[in-house]
Amino acid sequence: MWSTYLLFILLLICVITDLNERKIYNAVLFPFLLLALIVNSITGGLQGLTDTVFGVFVGLGILFIPFLLGGMGAGDVKLLAVIGGLKGVVFVLTASVFMALAGGIMAIFILVFRKGLKTRLTKILYFYLGLLNGVRFPWLHNEEAMKTTYPYGVAIAAGAIYQAFRVGGIHI
Repeated sequence: MWSTYLLFILLLICVITDLNERKIYNAVLFPFLLLALIVNSITGGLQGLTDTVFGVFVGLGILFIPFLLGGMGAGDVKLLAVIGGLKGVVFVLTASVFMALAGGIMAIFILVFRKGLKTRLTKILYFYLGLLNGVRFPWLHNEEAMKTTYPYGVAIAAGAIYQAFRVGGIHI
């Protein structure tokens, strides 16, 4: 139960900093990782310690390739690793599915509500028409759009919170 409380505190802090500054700080993540190691070792002994370590590595592994490809920030990867450390392998694997769903929904909202929707939809239409006819449009590539980020820590938090409620450890 302590790990769930720690999880909610961690997520609250990280969502606030990710929304405000587009950063998830190591100064927040590493103390929570240390707390995960301590709490899970005390409550689960050696098994709790190994569950924490495996959870960290699985959490890292889930977002490591998107990070290497430039689609994910390092803070997001480390946040998911700490979540894995706090709650374990099964939790982080399941939460990552809900995280991906939440991230997709966020991306759709950003696509729809950000300025220039008509231009984006036109470019998408031209892109698919070009694919059907074997033509590529190099002018569709927009460097400015490629640099646009959104706070994926919010999607990670949404997936983890949904999983925490789904597991049944928390009741409203």
